[in-house]
Amino acid sequence: MPIIVPSGSRFRLEALFRPQSVAVVGADTEAGQLAFANLLRGGFNGPILPVAGVASVGGVLTYPDVASLPLVPDLTLLAVEPALVEAALMALGKLGGRVAIALGPVPELARIAQAAGVRVLGPGSFGVAVPEIGLNASLSHIPPMPGKLAFVTQSAALGRAVLDWAEPNGVGFSHIIGVGGNADMGFGLILDWLSRDGGTRAIVLDIRYIRDRRIFFTAARAAARMRPVVAIRAGSWARDPTGRAGLVFEAALRRVGVLPVQRLDDVLAAALTLSRAKPARGDKLAIVTNATGPGQLAADAALRGGVTLYVPPPEIAVMLDKLLGAWVTEEGMVYAGWNQPSRLAEAASVLAGLPDVGGILVVLTPTGPADRAAIEGLIACAGTAKLPLLVCAMGESTGAGHRARLAEAHLPAFAVPEQAVQGFLHLLQDRRNRAAARELPGKLVLEVSPDRDKVQAILARAEAALPPEDVRELLAAYGIDVAHWSSRVVVEVLDDALVGPAIGIGTAHEKMDYDLLPLNLPLAENLVAHRPAVDRAMAAELVRISALVVDFPRVAGLKLSRGEAVLTLRPAGEKAFFALPPYPEELSEEWHGLVIRPIRPEDAEAHAAFFARLGPDDVRFRFFTALRSLSPEEIARLTQVDYDREIAFIAERGPGQTVGVSRLVRDPATQFAEFAVIVEPDVKGQGIARRLMEKLFAWGREHGVVRITGQVLADNRPMLGFVHRMGFEVRPIHDDPGVVEAVMEM
Repeated sequence: MPIIVPSGSRFRLEALFRPQSVAVVGADTEAGQLAFANLLRGGFNGPILPVAGVASVGGVLTYPDVASLPLVPDLTLLAVEPALVEAALMALGKLGGRVAIALGPVPELARIAQAAGVRVLGPGSFGVAVPEIGLNASLSHIPPMPGKLAFVTQSAALGRAVLDWAEPNGVGFSHIIGVGGNADMGFGLILDWLSRDGGTRAIVLDIRYIRDRRIFFTAARAAARMRPVVAIRAGSWARDPTGRAGLVFEAALRRVGVLPVQRLDDVLAAALTLSRAKPARGDKLAIVTNATGPGQLAADAALRGGVTLYVPPPEIAVMLDKLLGAWVTEEGMVYAGWNQPSRLAEAASVLAGLPDVGGILVVLTPTGPADRAAIEGLIACAGTAKLPLLVCAMGESTGAGHRARLAEAHLPAFAVPEQAVQGFLHLLQDRRNRAAARELPGKLVLEVSPDRDKVQAILARAEAALPPEDVRELLAAYGIDVAHWSSRVVVEVLDDALVGPAIGIGTAHEKMDYDLLPLNLPLAENLVAHRPAVDRAMAAELVRISALVVDFPRVAGLKLSRGEAVLTLRPAGEKAFFALPPYPEELSEEWHGLVIRPIRPEDAEAHAAFFARLGPDDVRFRFFTALRSLSPEEIARLTQVDYDREIAFIAERGPGQTVGVSRLVRDPATQFAEFAVIVEPDVKGQGIARRLMEKLFAWGREHGVVRITGQVLADNRPMLGFVHRMGFEVRPIHDDPGVVEAVMEM
């Protein structure tokens, strides 16, 4: 029988998450039998091919080796002992397979995978499950239910525990992905897929080890722009009892829009809430209850967590009393339904229509058979409300059944008030993260003009540490005055093993607040805003400190306190690694009276003004639709780039006046990249677009891009002529005659 080889031999993420066929190598081992049985039971609609040393597994005939397979599998599970993995992967690569999952330990997996030309998830992977398509290629002991939550874990044990928790709580999954030791394929590629998946509403990450820090953080930022992302990292305090490592990592997650949590129950609460509840509309929580004691527990938990309780004004209180016989307590709780539980939903409906309410928590204590009608009323209320409705259905004998019914209706349900309040806190944090992502920095850029030659001379004669007088001179070269830090405030720069250089500010007796370097002025102002003892003007000093560490990555640490400074250095030749790439100032140039440079967040205002000057045809040709303006989210997306997987160059006629922009976004999995370029109408024909494209080509070559493509409307004749002159080949797109593709092999 001839081998059926799939079209194309490149790695495709679809083969991992939407495979058409799956092979299990080692289907007769303990792990292989479990994975094979899960595939059969899951209802996967495609060939499932067992490879084993026995004639059959589970009543299915097997193949003796990979070379004997009748077709090239999209996805291959490796369940053989470690010594046999290399031979299996080499055979798979020779056959044309490009994606595999290593379920067990495999020494030197990265080397083996590269030699075989196969991308591998693992070692020690829990496997992959996509319930929507019946794919359960995992070591799960429970069939996962379909849902909107993606769970990505490095721990097989935690994967089983979360699945065990999910079933009785009615939590379903869009994906379950076991990263394992991420020796070859890690979080970055997975987050890229999940950020584009329409069936995923929220993402939960269990992180132990990150192989490629920069890819992880850039991918996490891209994913967090699209949907809520929650992360936990076990072992931070065990690795560093001072707590610095954990605090810095959490700061790094917040910097890219991810919600960090410290406890497993917080992960589960966040998973339950973010995958079911609507986004918080505001910061105020309204509490509705049929019993004062449980309602007061909810109020206490909210106030301890910093949540503002919504207190109905007198006119609303009077209306609730007349309509429902409800009354408002001194704390602001709405007490309703003590003898008619269905009125809880009616009270919630009234509150949902008030603009000052950000979310509603209903606390139902069991009263008897009438509670069922209350639950159905709350489900109906949640369907029409435009804000999150969280329900605490207390008790077990009847409460568990009520929570199951709420889960069936995809509503967040909790057993105790404190858990429900924690869920609202997660919604608030997600709302703040998204607001921060939409926030557009002002156009002010703090210009740092240091005496770099002086610093270089000081460092050239230094070894591991500098004497105090050299430290003061070095800092003064960057405009940093040690005397400014004469109070009890402490500033420290440290080099975290995972995320690289970070900066913290605090006092000798309080917890430090950290952020990653590099810092711009808005980030520095946000860092000092939480410290009343710090003059807001000192944010500029933090930016100068950031510039020093970026310019001279030999600086390993710095501590400023009480008018003294201690600076430590790396050995000569060693440099810092920044998890988030610094602004690539070296790519800037002056060209024919223009400044061409990489875009930065502070260009938001100028970018919006540039868009407003474009003609209707220019906008349609660039965005394939008619747009009158760009939203704040779109402006943020276009001006806040990572400088690693994406670059955008702008041409400036003067400060704050953008006349052209080019952009290149690369896919790290394939090293393909997509370009876009546009210039203002009154400067067309001056070679600006060509120069902007040449800057993209140079950046792409430096970052290993192998192919650049761009889609062009078929009636955009000026752009078609331009790409021809630039050396692109123009190809038709078969399913869209109105669009063609420009392709250049690098």
